[in-house]
Amino acid sequence: MRVRRSKRFHAEVAAHALSDIMFFLLLFFLIISTLANPNVIDLALPKADSNKTTDKAHTTISVTADKQYFVDKQPVAFEELEGTLMAKLAQSGDNVVIVRLPKDLQVQDMVDILQIGQRNKLKFSIATTK
Repeated sequence: MRVRRSKRFHAEVAAHALSDIMFFLLLFFLIISTLANPNVIDLALPKADSNKTTDKAHTTISVTADKQYFVDKQPVAFEELEGTLMAKLAQSGDNVVIVRLPKDLQVQDMVDILQIGQRNKLKFSIATTK
C-alpha cells in the first residue's frame, strides 16, 4: 500500500534578507555619489588636450556666466573675493587655488582674478575638461 502526502514541497527563496542588503547598498551608493563631486556649481569649462588631476583638495574659485563669484561653493562679492580667499588659504596652509571659469567668460574677468593671485604670490591653476 502506498502512502501519499497531502502537501507537496515547493522550492522557495527567502528574499527578506536580500531586500535589506539592497536597501543598504542603495544608501551607500547615494551617499558616496554626493561626495564624489565636491564642486556642484555647473560650469561649461574650456577644453584642453591634456588634463592633469590633483591628488589633494585645493581651494577653488568658481565664476558663473553672470559673474557670480564662489569660494569653495560660498557666494562672495568680487570686492570681498581677495579677503575671503586669503582667509581660506590661511586656514588650510595651502597656496594653490583652482580657478573654474566658464568657457565664454571675457578674458578681462579672468585677468582680474589672476591679479589677486599675483599680488599675494599664489599658484593658480585653471580647470578644464578634456
